[in-house]
Amino acid sequence: MSKKEHTASEKFAIVQEIESGCIGVKEAVRKFGISKTTLAKWRRRYRVYGYEGLEPRIHNRSYSAELKLQAVKDHLEGGLSQYQVIDKYKIASRCQLASWVKKYNGHSSLNAYTGGSPAMTKGRSTTYQERIDIVLYCLANEQDYKKAANRFQVSYQQVY
Repeated sequence: MSKKEHTASEKFAIVQEIESGCIGVKEAVRKFGISKTTLAKWRRRYRVYGYEGLEPRIHNRSYSAELKLQAVKDHLEGGLSQYQVIDKYKIASRCQLASWVKKYNGHSSLNAYTGGSPAMTKGRSTTYQERIDIVLYCLANEQDYKKAANRFQVSYQQVY
């Protein structure tokens, strides 16, 4: 069965029918061909974010390291359920919180989202002496090619 994409206005209409009491959850699931889980997600997003929560997201949300740590602690030590935590901190999904909990329990750090890796540097012509300097720098710095590429403003491939 293929996944049918519903527009934000369709989702809003379905949620409004349920909230107003015109239709029950089971009937909505049957009538619109969606799962109870999907319907619950739409209702929760509408309750937390309003109409914007039903619209498809274009960009990933970013969360600070402090918020991630506090959310994980609220879930593990505070006794809040995952759904209560994602509503409280306006986290996009339960899966996101679960991955933070997994990192926390694995003693990994919960870093803030930095927006991905920097763009690749375009290579430039280097002299023979510059190449020797780059090699010596790499050897002196435990073969840290990325650091050398940044320092000498050349591409990673030229250093490696």
